[in-house]
Amino acid sequence: MCTRFFYLFCLAFTYFTAFAQNAGAQTARPLPTPAQLAWHETNFYLFFHFGPNTFTDQEWGHGTEPEDVFAPTAIDCDQWCQIAKKAGAKGVVITAKHHDGFCLWPSQYSKHTVRESKWMNGKGDVLRMLSDACKRNGLKLGLYLSPWDRNHPQYGTPAYNDVYANTLTELLTGYGELFEIWWDGANGEGPNGKKQVYDFHRFEKIAAQLQPNAVVFSDIGPGCRWAGNENGTLNETNWCMLDTAGFARGLGAPDGSVLQTGQENGALWLPAECDVSIRPGWFYHPEEDGKVKTPDQLFDIYLKSVGRGANLILNVPPDRRGRIHAQDSAALVAFGAKLRNTFARDLAQGHKIIWSGTNPSEQTGVIDLGKMQQFSTIVLKEDIAKGQTIQSFVVEIWENGKWKEIARSTTVGHKKILQLVPVKARKIRLQVKTKGPGSTSSLKGLELYS
Repeated sequence: MCTRFFYLFCLAFTYFTAFAQNAGAQTARPLPTPAQLAWHETNFYLFFHFGPNTFTDQEWGHGTEPEDVFAPTAIDCDQWCQIAKKAGAKGVVITAKHHDGFCLWPSQYSKHTVRESKWMNGKGDVLRMLSDACKRNGLKLGLYLSPWDRNHPQYGTPAYNDVYANTLTELLTGYGELFEIWWDGANGEGPNGKKQVYDFHRFEKIAAQLQPNAVVFSDIGPGCRWAGNENGTLNETNWCMLDTAGFARGLGAPDGSVLQTGQENGALWLPAECDVSIRPGWFYHPEEDGKVKTPDQLFDIYLKSVGRGANLILNVPPDRRGRIHAQDSAALVAFGAKLRNTFARDLAQGHKIIWSGTNPSEQTGVIDLGKMQQFSTIVLKEDIAKGQTIQSFVVEIWENGKWKEIARSTTVGHKKILQLVPVKARKIRLQVKTKGPGSTSSLKGLELYS
């Protein structure tokens, strides 16, 4: 009798343990890696499209351009970095090799590089210059290495995957620690008229092994995702999760609307990166000197990217001297000043949010500023190390003996920035709705700026 009872007990215990483990697996949320968390904190960085296209007035080079076309007369990577810092950027990414196959460093796996040009008598290395400048100026470095190569004779053959793997290894071991590796989704024909079948699984392993702290960008990650447009903006609702099953890098991605919003129940942590150029084109064109985005336009883009939980990568193409043009520089410096002025003093600093509510999925928090304060910018931050759970929120102020709504929105993620008509209040109330049974508010910060 005892033996039978013990058997039934063990059977029941095994069943309920398995059920609990399975239930836990079903409710588990995707979490960012340490590298992704550091990437989120980078927020905003510059993109440098630079190469033969700079001198031929092209956007996509053909790969047949003579190496001597690349001829900057006064390259100054410190100037690039100094302007990036004044703009508020924390890092830079450069097109080490664009689709034309030209390498901005003397790669041993190509004969279409700075080594074959007359620039610096073939002794130049733009990546070395930029890497050293980033270290001097305290900026992070990222590299763009286009898988497409319109010059390399082995492109379109299995051997090219070896070439690309070796080239990638060369980059990831030669220029210090990287914060991002950028893979473009373009995949066209090479000089032999063939397209390449890329071995991205192999490339991902190389990246993970050699640069474990770097986040890999592409339309479907694996580190961060494309935002679905090149306007630098994101939907107000932005989940950092996405399902990529059934898609192949460079051969198809989820619909742009899905990339814009992410997926609330997506299986992978794949935050959005918003890309945009300060000019109509991505490479420098003299005729676009008068078409540089204004500081106010850049600030609006910032609010609709970083202010919606994404990262912003802003392209600023060096000119034919190898410098950031005066028009771009002036806009960036003024934009940076606007950023610093807007977020100069947090009126909520030192004041805690007091939370209440019996429903863990719908909580209310009140913050008392101690005196009447005027503010027009609200910044909310979620503790994304624990995942993303906030579905929506409402902000109210205590006015004339009752609560008055002043703002509402959907997701928060790493950061949510809201701008409104200036209001005055001493007490602010947050009503936060989170996803999933048993989940609690993961809001970790509220900032208020005048």
